[in-house]
Amino acid sequence: MGAGARLMGIDPGLRFTGWGVIDVHGNRLRHVADGVIATDNTDSVPHRLKFLHDALTLLFREHRPDEAAVEETYVNRNGTATLKLGYARGVALLAPAMAGILVSEYGAMGVKQAVVGTGGATKEQVALMVRRLLPGATLRRADAADALAVAICHAHHRATRLRVVAGTVMA
Repeated sequence: MGAGARLMGIDPGLRFTGWGVIDVHGNRLRHVADGVIATDNTDSVPHRLKFLHDALTLLFREHRPDEAAVEETYVNRNGTATLKLGYARGVALLAPAMAGILVSEYGAMGVKQAVVGTGGATKEQVALMVRRLLPGATLRRADAADALAVAICHAHHRATRLRVVAGTVMA
């Protein structure tokens, strides 16, 4: 695989799942598309998960990413909410894998570190840096900004991995 690639970042959620697609060539990033998949919270959880899977599958067909990256779930005090987020994350991991797309995972602090320079960055700081790094990003919701941040994080990690494989960086 060469240095150029199309990457999709996914910020999973049962209510809103953010997604963002970027093209990467060397150290250049280019915004392709971003958006949010919204499920109807009056539908059953299985129906919402199927809707999420189907929507992601359509996005993979439309944008044809080479790789995908998914943000890891953080555990909060509400066990039910964490469990539902885990369901959505499972779909976000499974859908690209079923499409034959390599999937990577990143924690929220690592994403913030890669994009803003500090793991304690606010959502507003992340969105500001995403806009700066990817002119043209629409970012209708914070979920889309977070998904593009995951894609940017993956681009940085991927570039390092490719340099290690090529032998230009010590492992």
